[in-house]
Amino acid sequence: MKNIFLASLLLIQVNSFAQFTNADLQASGLTCSMCSKAIYKSLEKVSFVESITSDIKTSTYKIQFKKDVAVNFDDLKKAVTDAGFSVAVLKVNTLFNNVKIENDSHIQIAGNTLHFMNVKQQTLNGYKMITIVDKNFIPTKDFKKYEKLTTLKCYQTGKMDNCCSKAAITKSERIYHSTI
Repeated sequence: MKNIFLASLLLIQVNSFAQFTNADLQASGLTCSMCSKAIYKSLEKVSFVESITSDIKTSTYKIQFKKDVAVNFDDLKKAVTDAGFSVAVLKVNTLFNNVKIENDSHIQIAGNTLHFMNVKQQTLNGYKMITIVDKNFIPTKDFKKYEKLTTLKCYQTGKMDNCCSKAAITKSERIYHSTI
């Protein structure tokens, strides 16, 4: 009986996962098609980016990620800032399989730690679009709005330092704040 219980726990762990598949990124500060091209060229150099489709009129980029490759949202932001612009919105399409989330909680998703904000307790399955709401990923006024929704200090720093005590997350680990 004990072995069956342990096997079922192991099975639950194997079946619970999430994967980032693609993203919609909107940049700000663009004034012409040359600006759009500069961001496009910079995003092309990001190692986990498979392909990019841009829309000059809306300053948006649909980014397809390589399968089974780690995604780092800071690398996307850096590509945009290296081109001389800033990120206005980053929405990431994520494939969930039995992932439980709740407000103001930290979870590991595809090698990243996410802090879900302004969400109800739920189990996610299928494709869901999450929005990264960290500083420099959204406009300042929106950042201040989300800041009022948490008492955890990691929202200010993007790091686990002085946030809470969770053994699975190191103090210097990067935390991305997100909502659905």
